[in-house]
Amino acid sequence: MIVAEKSEKVDVAGRLRERFGEAVLAQAEFRGDLALTLPREVIHDALRVLRDEPGLEFNFLADVTVVDWLPLGRLPRFEVVYHLYSLGHHRRIRLKVPVEEDDRWVPTAIDLWPGANWFEREAWDMFGVVFEGHPNMRRLLCHEDFEGHPLRKDFPADKRFFLIRPSDLRDEAPDWVKERSGGRRSAGYIPD
Repeated sequence: MIVAEKSEKVDVAGRLRERFGEAVLAQAEFRGDLALTLPREVIHDALRVLRDEPGLEFNFLADVTVVDWLPLGRLPRFEVVYHLYSLGHHRRIRLKVPVEEDDRWVPTAIDLWPGANWFEREAWDMFGVVFEGHPNMRRLLCHEDFEGHPLRKDFPADKRFFLIRPSDLRDEAPDWVKERSGGRRSAGYIPD
């Protein structure tokens, strides 16, 4: 890996504008961290360029999340946000992808960063944004029978949802858990 000197200034936005032109929809900087807005049609290619191109090397995907702009009335309603970090150059960048409420999807980034798996599943579970091409797009934090996406701003705050399959809670722990715990039952075990 090539490590840049701290004094070296790379125009990351300029490099992406060279590559993607008018597809770079917006640019902002806050406290030295760059944020670019791109359409979903180019986000996967932009992520690959940021990861692989010499001088950029944003090799760490720190997070993928979603912003719901419903209370502010902003359209499109959702933004998928990728937080990247360059370990060698000590730089951060955020890439934001506007997503319409009735067409909530972006391509998966698992082929670029396998760790995107759980970030994308969490975003689906909490906001309902689908990551096209994800090999296991199912709930991560809520149980499978949960209805809705609880971090959406239109999710009812007083809604209660009860697990209708309590037998799932009585399943035996996997063998590796039993081995590590010396055969002891966990504190959350519910006997038959």
